[in-house]
Amino acid sequence: MKPQDVLILLRILKAGEAPMTQTALARALFMSQSEISQSLARSSYAGLLGRTEQVVMKGLFMDFLRFGIAVIYPARPGSTSRGVPTAHSMRPLVEEFVNANDVYVWPWAKGQVRGQGIPPLYPTVPQVALVDPEFHEWLALVDTLRVGRTRERNMALQHLENRIK
Repeated sequence: MKPQDVLILLRILKAGEAPMTQTALARALFMSQSEISQSLARSSYAGLLGRTEQVVMKGLFMDFLRFGIAVIYPARPGSTSRGVPTAHSMRPLVEEFVNANDVYVWPWAKGQVRGQGIPPLYPTVPQVALVDPEFHEWLALVDTLRVGRTRERNMALQHLENRIK
């Protein structure tokens, strides 16, 4: 598995019943179609995809998010930089955790917020987030699992489970 595999699986889940072609995924995530194809093959091999590329094994994927993502793709806050808000500094968790000193961002020159930088799962994540605000929330919830404390992680899991149903 590679970090972009998580991004691609999340995007397929967000699409829900409306299937996305590999070309549509590539456009939506600012990736090449070959990256999408290779990712889908890895996810299929790992058992995270069903018989088709559009069926994510939700239970297994949630287990991966719950128990594995922070271990395999940990994020440690770095220096202060300009970027795009993520983790609990973004909706839906920003309303529940108020701490002005604890702002996390994906470093990006065109970002409008200053905070501690954490690396995104894939370099195009800040662009994707600005184009698709709803998906931005999904990605921020996953980053909360990577960098958050127990209470934040538990709330992020609840929000993700509600979206992935």
